[in-house]
Amino acid sequence: MTKLLARSFAILAVAAVAVIGSPVAFTTGSVGATPGSGVSTTFLAQGTSDDDVRVRVKGPTEVVFAEITIEPGGFTGWHTHPGPLVVAVESGTLTRYLADCRTETSTAGDSFVEHAGRRAVHMGVNQGREPVVLLVSYVVPAGGPLRDEAPEPACATTR
Repeated sequence: MTKLLARSFAILAVAAVAVIGSPVAFTTGSVGATPGSGVSTTFLAQGTSDDDVRVRVKGPTEVVFAEITIEPGGFTGWHTHPGPLVVAVESGTLTRYLADCRTETSTAGDSFVEHAGRRAVHMGVNQGREPVVLLVSYVVPAGGPLRDEAPEPACATTR
């Protein structure tokens, strides 16, 4: 199995939990009466969220998996998403600035959902000394963009 395929499979498992709302377990031991053979799993990231995770998209849907790296001092710019994202922080510390200028900080081992829509304007910033690596599952309307640029909220200061 290629590294990309293994990564996509692992991220799909995260998305499956969000979409169907029930845990999906993968094990390397034998389970039940039909043990597998020739199968391996590489876990890429795992994160824990303190909140419920629910994902809904109407109509034809695309699921896109990405690894995003934000270098120290880097930032995403203000933006929104047309569909929800499920994010696991693999390494580093991400500071997210929200539409009301609150901040949320996520570190390696955390996960969170970025909600869809114009009211969910946000920007991610790496204020640390090491790269932030995120594994992201986008669940978006088919054929559309993964993100939309957005103006800086009135409460924000220029970065």
